[in-house]
Amino acid sequence: MSSPEVMYRQYMGESDLPYVMALVQSELSEPYVIYTFRYFLHQWPHLSFLAYPSDPSDSTPIGVIVCKQSLHRDSTNRGYIAMLSVSKLWRKRGIASTLVRNSIEVMKEDGIVLETEFDNYAALSLYESLGFIREKRLHRFYLNGKDAFRLVLPILPSDSDSASDTTSGSPPSSGSVTSIIPRPQPYRAICVSPYSDDEYEASSR
Repeated sequence: MSSPEVMYRQYMGESDLPYVMALVQSELSEPYVIYTFRYFLHQWPHLSFLAYPSDPSDSTPIGVIVCKQSLHRDSTNRGYIAMLSVSKLWRKRGIASTLVRNSIEVMKEDGIVLETEFDNYAALSLYESLGFIREKRLHRFYLNGKDAFRLVLPILPSDSDSASDTTSGSPPSSGSVTSIIPRPQPYRAICVSPYSDDEYEASSR
């Protein structure tokens, strides 16, 4: 459960950009230029969230998640988590998992995908605790030469929606109520350390 002294909101525009960049550049291993941030934040501002203290004397964001949503194979509108970062001083409070859940809630149409370094055990544990599974290993994916795992969160229509669609003879609606359904076990062949928020020492990148 998230800390009561932390609040969350969607990205509000260019005034938030310096804070987003500072958080990401200070915590993530992958370098980004300002155009990369604007690519995501200008097109999908509603999919990015910031965490900040509830204390009115300090409104500086202390966590951020940046996402996008686009057509996958010209058919499904799939979400993508591009960046996730929480200030070291504000870890151990469930902020990272709350940011991810906020974005999932907005993007839950046809699944969500992301990449994380293959040896980032804290990030892998975080995402797997939220229902993500490993789809494939991407060799030398990052500029630092490290491999990555691509993780996916498949989201399918609930039983009630499927029954309703079957009765009416219409295809499932992408805007229907959804539930998270993990894929079979083979994707979890590589063990990772148990997740807890206080171990989340690295971002999704």
